[in-house]
Amino acid sequence: MNNRVTSLKIRQLAYELRIENAMSRDVITVGPDDVISDVRNMLKDNRISGLPVVKGDTLVGIISIENFIKCIMGGGTDNRVKDNMTSDVKCVYANEPLIDGIRKLEQFGYGRFPVLEPETGNLVGILTKGDIVRCLLRRLETDYQEGEISSYRASHIFEDMQSDRTSIVFRYKVQGGNYRAAGEQSGYLKSNLVKLGVHPKITRRVAIASCEAEMNIVIFTDGGELLANIEENEITVNAVDHGPGIPDIERAMHPGFSTAPDWVREMGFGAGMGLPNIQECSDTMRIDSKVGEGTNVEFVVKTR
Repeated sequence: MNNRVTSLKIRQLAYELRIENAMSRDVITVGPDDVISDVRNMLKDNRISGLPVVKGDTLVGIISIENFIKCIMGGGTDNRVKDNMTSDVKCVYANEPLIDGIRKLEQFGYGRFPVLEPETGNLVGILTKGDIVRCLLRRLETDYQEGEISSYRASHIFEDMQSDRTSIVFRYKVQGGNYRAAGEQSGYLKSNLVKLGVHPKITRRVAIASCEAEMNIVIFTDGGELLANIEENEITVNAVDHGPGIPDIERAMHPGFSTAPDWVREMGFGAGMGLPNIQECSDTMRIDSKVGEGTNVEFVVKTR
């Protein structure tokens, strides 16, 4: 696969996969009543920069190497972990899209995030940059070995259809603010395109653009709809919402300045917002938006 195809595939996987697919489940933890000298040995022996602090299965804090050094400088090697840990812990949930973990690592600049089970709040894993990279590389290799690059073409769907114009329509409701389900509807669309025999490269472009559009609806509106119209020569997707609208479309389309670290940029993230990514993946794109009424983002991907 060339670099552009690989970059697109990685972005698609980051939306499709969940954090639980990438996280490390074998978590090294420490208790709140353990002493700092124990922490030193655990950090050294396992070559890690921080430890989740748990009481039972419940996460109560993080003891980082910075916490450890600060305690040592104060001569407190016999101090308890609970008196030196950070209690305000940023976490991710196992069923969140992997893209959320990538964005949070970029946003906060952390090396790792504790992963919680959403139903119970219990600690179930740790997510690091290395976990993400290894997970994506495994999936890329698996997809390649399974022969993703094939000779399918979308037009074969319509060969036996007798009509002046044939199309297949899929409609998907998107819930605003439901971050845990974000990306599901575009995932269903991708799955249907695969079943119809649409070429993987075309499917990939539609899936990425649809997921960006779906994320915008989830983040900025109370809800909306993805409407996909599949025809012999092209696929048209409309992402419609009744949200606040876009006051300055030209500005929204500008990628802007990025402070993303190299490892994020190398995977195709951190260079801009959702709308530029939609435009990049489509052949044509149109935005109709009225402030206070809503937005319709329409994009077209040619199949031949």
